[in-house]
Amino acid sequence: MTESPRARKIADRIKVLVAETLERRVKDPRLGFVTVTDVRVTGDLQHATVFYTVFGTEEERAGTAAALESAKGVLRREVGRGVGLRLTPSLELVPDAMPENASHIDDLLRQAAERDAEVSARASASGFAGDPDPYRSRDEEPEQDGGPGVRLGAGSAQAADVPDETFRGPAR
Repeated sequence: MTESPRARKIADRIKVLVAETLERRVKDPRLGFVTVTDVRVTGDLQHATVFYTVFGTEEERAGTAAALESAKGVLRREVGRGVGLRLTPSLELVPDAMPENASHIDDLLRQAAERDAEVSARASASGFAGDPDPYRSRDEEPEQDGGPGVRLGAGSAQAADVPDETFRGPAR
């Protein structure tokens, strides 16, 4: 779903208004260090979802969520004054999961780097399986049973070296 340019402009304006209102007007002691990360507005401009992050512990995050819910009316009033739409959009305040996702991805990348280091350490300590030069040249391989045989080397097996049954199929 693509947003219209007008909805994107309204969302950016709501983001600024909510951040300024939280900084200047909301004086709740439960409110922690809040960052408004994104705002998404529906196509009809009736609903706005405000994503935020909170720096701190789980208790501070829970307290900040409660403070934001109690300040939702003040936030909506300021958004209504600042945006200038006929109908003020309803606000939904959602904690942003981006920091948790980013830390999870960092953990996965760290584990992958550790596994890569382990594999490269094992590879440097091991040698090749088999002969150092597994390919034989024509000059090195003796003929078997005194007749022409399949020889390995620079060329591939020639048609004269392979019995005729393989080309013609079974006799009828």
